[in-house]
Amino acid sequence: MNFIKKHIESLGETLYSAVHSTGLRIFVIPKKGFSKTYAVYGTKFGSINNHFVPLGSDKDITVPDGVAHFLEHKMFEQPDGSNAFDLFSKYGANANAFTSFTNTCYLFSCTKYFDECFEHLLSYVNKPHFTDENIEKEQGIIGQEIRMYDDDGEWVVMFNMLRALYVNNPVKIDIAGTVESISQINKDVLYNCYNTYYNPANMVVAVAGDVEPERIFEIVDKTIKNTEYGKVTSIYPDEPEAVCQKYIEAKSLVAKPLFQIGFKDNNLKTGSELLRREIALKILLRLIAGRSSAFFKENYDSGLINDTFDTDVMTELSFSCVSFGGECDNPKELKEKLMRTLDKFREIGFDKAEFERIKKAFYGSFVRTFNNVESIGNLICRNMLSDVDVMEFPEIYSTITCDTMTELLNEVLTEENSVLSVVLPAE
Repeated sequence: MNFIKKHIESLGETLYSAVHSTGLRIFVIPKKGFSKTYAVYGTKFGSINNHFVPLGSDKDITVPDGVAHFLEHKMFEQPDGSNAFDLFSKYGANANAFTSFTNTCYLFSCTKYFDECFEHLLSYVNKPHFTDENIEKEQGIIGQEIRMYDDDGEWVVMFNMLRALYVNNPVKIDIAGTVESISQINKDVLYNCYNTYYNPANMVVAVAGDVEPERIFEIVDKTIKNTEYGKVTSIYPDEPEAVCQKYIEAKSLVAKPLFQIGFKDNNLKTGSELLRREIALKILLRLIAGRSSAFFKENYDSGLINDTFDTDVMTELSFSCVSFGGECDNPKELKEKLMRTLDKFREIGFDKAEFERIKKAFYGSFVRTFNNVESIGNLICRNMLSDVDVMEFPEIYSTITCDTMTELLNEVLTEENSVLSVVLPAE
């Protein structure tokens, strides 16, 4: 297998990449002297992918909400009745998996027996085993998980924010689905989703640690067999620019009211522009409401917010939004103060020295990512699944200016794009 070596001088890191004959993309970042090695095997299949054209078909289908998360759970069951975790435990490896809005990833970290663990990872993810009995059992287990999250105030306030922001986009649907939706999942649904989205051309492998790239490519070549593969066609509903509703409220078992102030970003990007927008939005939110900002200090000192206050950016190919959230006794007052702060920045602009300081600090945070093999692997996998070359970060970062902050402020952080989600303590 031919591979490409790309050295980023400013990061002091080298990325090795190759494409298997099946279309599977492999990425390796060697970290000489590191005791731990990490591998992640991901597919571009998340909770939003409920409408697609199955591989080999020309007709689209819609599957029950929560199927990506359900499929992730079932992948660990082996045909011989064992669990994929068993072999990882034997080798002293720490294994896990997760499903997000856009991806499903299987992973492990270990300090020895990497080759054996890596081959096992590739093997079990390529051996689905679904039966009526194990599906029915899993429906009960995941049903309990869904009910648990229904009582989680932080989970409720976030998804209510997404439901307020989006009219049609499936990002507003809980990743695990509902008790009713998962009851409709059967073997045919799972195999249809697996055969479409778990085809190698729709997947990525990322490895970080003290490894030889050539050896990684050899194991992949030995383990991954030529099966049916190809480009997946996911279908997303049209989404209006306007938000669905301005305010949404719920009650839960929380000690203090929780809030999320969300802003809908309608200017979706791809490739390097997607990465540039994510970087710029994160810098912008730190500039406006980071721990060193006047907004944070004023509202923290007054007691309106506390240490739970934070910001978040979600930029994907099919949706994009930013949020401010935490605990607050008067969320409506806080939103009014935030909107006044945004208007003030629109009026007087951003301090260039402060912008440069925060921008440099953000670059430092990115560089520190490469001190941790798990962070490296997840960073590479998530971006490469979206066809974003994260190793272009230094070049893209250099194009972001103070004027970029003003452009995004006026484009995204506007009253018409905003919503407020609140969770109050249950009586």
